[in-house]
Amino acid sequence: MSVVSVDIHNKRTYSAGESFGDVGTYDRIEGVIEFAVDPEHDINNKIVDLHLAPRDTDSKVHFKSDFILLTPTNASSSNGRVIVDVVNRGRPRVVNTFNMVAGDAQVDDPVGDGFLMRHGYSIVSIGWQWDVPVDPTLLRLEAPFATDNGLPIRGQTIVEIRPSIPLNTALLANRLHTVYRAADVNQSDARLLVRDWEDGPDEEIERSRWSFARDVDGNVELSSEHVYMQDGFVPGKIYQVVYETEDTPVVGTGLLSLREIASFLRVSSDLNPTSGFEYVYGYGVSQTGRILRHLLYLGLNVDESGNKAFDGLLPHVAGARRGEFNHRFGQPSQQSLPGFGHLFPFADLPTIDPYSEQSEGLLDYIIDIEALPKVMYTNSGAEYWRSDGSMLHIDPSGSKDLSTSEEVRIYYYAGTQHVAGTMPPNTATGGDGARPRYGTNVVDYRPLLRAALVNLDKWITNNVEPPESKYPKLEDNTAMFRNEVLDALPDIPDLDLPDPDRLWVLRVTDLGPAASEGIGRYPVIESERYPTFVSAVDEDGNETSGIRLPDLTVPVATHFPWNLRNPDSGAPEQIVPMIGSSHFFAFSEDERLSNDDPRPSIQSRYSSREEYLRQVEDAVTILIRDRYLLEEDLHVVLEQAAERYDFAAN
Repeated sequence: MSVVSVDIHNKRTYSAGESFGDVGTYDRIEGVIEFAVDPEHDINNKIVDLHLAPRDTDSKVHFKSDFILLTPTNASSSNGRVIVDVVNRGRPRVVNTFNMVAGDAQVDDPVGDGFLMRHGYSIVSIGWQWDVPVDPTLLRLEAPFATDNGLPIRGQTIVEIRPSIPLNTALLANRLHTVYRAADVNQSDARLLVRDWEDGPDEEIERSRWSFARDVDGNVELSSEHVYMQDGFVPGKIYQVVYETEDTPVVGTGLLSLREIASFLRVSSDLNPTSGFEYVYGYGVSQTGRILRHLLYLGLNVDESGNKAFDGLLPHVAGARRGEFNHRFGQPSQQSLPGFGHLFPFADLPTIDPYSEQSEGLLDYIIDIEALPKVMYTNSGAEYWRSDGSMLHIDPSGSKDLSTSEEVRIYYYAGTQHVAGTMPPNTATGGDGARPRYGTNVVDYRPLLRAALVNLDKWITNNVEPPESKYPKLEDNTAMFRNEVLDALPDIPDLDLPDPDRLWVLRVTDLGPAASEGIGRYPVIESERYPTFVSAVDEDGNETSGIRLPDLTVPVATHFPWNLRNPDSGAPEQIVPMIGSSHFFAFSEDERLSNDDPRPSIQSRYSSREEYLRQVEDAVTILIRDRYLLEEDLHVVLEQAAERYDFAAN
């Protein structure tokens, strides 16, 4: 067993002893779990630099993870399933999402409608990311650091800076994470590049115009953790700093922490604070959905004893990419900068890269070692509009739809943005600090996710086949190029469209001769462009493929997976990553004519609020029949539809 200690810091009753139906109360257990793995074991040999990490007297490598475990107080009330919550940048996500917590609030004991607890699930949230800042509210990984016989390993890294406000100092990190410090603040071969859009040409900024320093109250001080430019970083532009560092965490131990916590909790032991679980599922959203794809690619679903870790995985809004989760100087939060996360393969089963002629599938190795769990990929439109989502199921040549594994389902949530939509629409800043121009997309896909979890569970425990995959396809003309979709949109009042030449793209990425060893050369060399497909749209501009909630089939608005950057954030012709937009119909015909809106008004579509809700209920009934929604969520979707109708009316 790879778990050597479990240090419990706190154990208490969850949510002040609230009872969840027949399951009763829950306990919340917080602590730190320590792992020790064999760097020479075949199942660990894909972890970059693990062999260079310090070892104990038994030649094992140690690392620690923060964790929070939620489990029924009465073990006999458990349903025997535990969900491994692969926390996003240190933040637990499972309970907020599946319990539909209002406002997605980050509180100690989120409850929402208690969905997971009422169904008896246990949840363990695990820290796996080495560069999460030290903060009592965040779960992080204490990773080992690699050395060359005790000496620092110096090498090249790259940091992307995407300002949305004017600034002259930036941290050498993705977002506000732990930095890779410059090995020498005076290194003359360091480079600062800038481009105007995602796929634009790079311009190098003269070394004399910037420095490894920071502005402190008007005084410029040398700093190995910052980059300073007196002229300032321009909002909307994209900067890349290429430099050398000597900080070498073994980033891939985060992947091992996921495997080991799953394997550990399954079996009762003196260290396990539970009596064990019959089934173990993994859930990751966005960044952490991509790490689950990376785990699949590396075959890390078998522990050192040969036991299977996960029975099922639910990677959500991960698209078709992986990430910086297992290479030297990796930044696990980075997703936009071309690098290791942008490499072929993208689809599960083998395809041929039309440019390198390499043949490979994401699942090749894990199928070969007979360790493939059941997998459900769920995606929003945002992952498609950022360029990679369609690569899950369309050949990289763009010529045909792909077949999928019998152990996999792919579900596309039509007309949705990256994060579940909420009412009312807002223009709050996104993850990269940019503010959207239009109100955010309000379509809430969380009821669909709840059904996906229940279907995954029934598939694994009772061999009940889940509903068929639903996503844009070439064969039925529901997959189209982005410029074709933009051309097909109705002329919605006051709506500007993104510049099709400045949309995100996915290209063949060359990371240098040591890339196969997990060591990159920067900046990367990008070449041929892979084709990008998104969902086709109807006459209202709403998407026609995938699973369509009543927001799209009985609409009161047009819902896009994209939104434009607010001019205040710079680059107003470009999309804001991951944020969509909702554009409500005119309520009356007079309003429609006054606005010159080509979309029929709400009053012309529905004779009354009651008639509208009747049509919504009919649409929900079909989704329940087809098992894309749960019967218990009928009232949830109806209440949401009523809220949208009332918002449009007022």
